[in-house]
Amino acid sequence: MPTLEKVTRTDAGLASELRLSVMRLRRRLVAERHPDNELSMNAMAVLGALHRHGELTIGELATRERVKAPSMTRTVNWLEDGGHVARRPHETDGRQVLVALSDRGRETLLADRRRRDEWLARRLRDLTPADRDLLRRAAPILERLAQED
Repeated sequence: MPTLEKVTRTDAGLASELRLSVMRLRRRLVAERHPDNELSMNAMAVLGALHRHGELTIGELATRERVKAPSMTRTVNWLEDGGHVARRPHETDGRQVLVALSDRGRETLLADRRRRDEWLARRLRDLTPADRDLLRRAAPILERLAQED
């Protein structure tokens, strides 16, 4: 039976390996974006949040993306100027506005996802069926690790 010290050392090593692998995969997925896509990954994350959750206030977007409200306001302004999002008054709180994904924003987001998914699907085809099955089982675990505490 392994000692607590050995388990801790092993978990620390696993943490380091996972961190490096996930960071490298993220960098590679970023590199696979369409060269004409002028949006930053942060701006794309905002489009993704709106796609998943529907209309959100600036404060809700800032909380979800873990940034300050003024920073999110700048991002939303930029996205609105580019026609990727639209704002409308909040129904019950006159101080708030709701931000919604526009058709252009949805098209940009889905095209970007499709391009990167296609790249990853090609890479997955190079793996053995056993490796793909292992990744299929690991994906929900990685998602749980990525969730907020």
